Amino acid sequence: MLRKILFTLFACLALGPWGAPWGQAYPNKPVRVIVPFGPGGPDAVARILGAQLSIQTGQSFVIENKPGANGILGAESLAKSAPDGYTFMITSSGFVTAPSMYRKLPYDTEKDFAPVTNLVENPGIFVAVNPGVPVRSLQELIDLGRKPESKLSFGSPGVGNTLHLSGALFNARAGTNLLHIPYKGAGPAVAAAMSGETQVMFSTPPAVLAQLRAGKLRALAYSDSKRHPLLPDVPTAAEAGLPSYQHHGGWFGMFAPANTPAEILNRIQGEVRKAFANAQFRERLDVLGADPVADAPADFKLFVSAEIKRYAEMVRLAGIQPE
Repeated sequence: MLRKILFTLFACLALGPWGAPWGQAYPNKPVRVIVPFGPGGPDAVARILGAQLSIQTGQSFVIENKPGANGILGAESLAKSAPDGYTFMITSSGFVTAPSMYRKLPYDTEKDFAPVTNLVENPGIFVAVNPGVPVRSLQELIDLGRKPESKLSFGSPGVGNTLHLSGALFNARAGTNLLHIPYKGAGPAVAAAMSGETQVMFSTPPAVLAQLRAGKLRALAYSDSKRHPLLPDVPTAAEAGLPSYQHHGGWFGMFAPANTPAEILNRIQGEVRKAFANAQFRERLDVLGADPVADAPADFKLFVSAEIKRYAEMVRLAGIQPE
């Protein structure tokens, strides 16, 4: 009898640290958060969220930028990471366009990842130009962009990214010939537009709002059905004369490696929801101009599957051929 009691006791002690890694002890070391792009866009959200989660959990959430191949390198790194709750990824909705843009990916978008939560949505995107471009309205940009000699270009965080698709759809809807130039993140793409290396920018609010307010870029239209509350003087695309360009700006979401325990996914999603309820954090988030979501892992998983199909249709409508 004594031997059975001792055996049970030692078994419990041995299983203690491993049997409940997602309980009170989780997280008990720094958490890595991969952002598969450079500065700007999802990186901006990741950094303020990571700082807040560090405060809430008592462990550092370390942001690791891993740009390249339109987010594919960072996503591949996550897919190969241990599903132990210590590696996550915050990325853009370009993640769900990739299956339609590339003939072969080094991972399965639906099978190799565990959706955690949709962090924020961007109801629309801004169509903006470098202040040196001689246009003051969307129609003037369209007229200029239809001229072969204009040689206008726009940048995005990479081939197949949501913002690349935004520009391709604009070309299709407006009949323009803007040349796409890929960069390694929204930040470099915005910097190129400000310097005049490119002339046009299709951007979500988090990546470009500060530059628009500072006059470093000029906003011509916003692609949602209503004006952006932080820039109410900028007309919608419909108001500016292009009603067919009502275009959702995508989202920034959090993912874990496949087979990460549900308890961990729920714990992190709960911490994100708690962060969004924090007034000081919300003030920092509101400055970026995105709408918070923080849905449950199961809901986000269904959303991601639906988005893969939706963006596949948008890629087809834009006439983009997979690489």
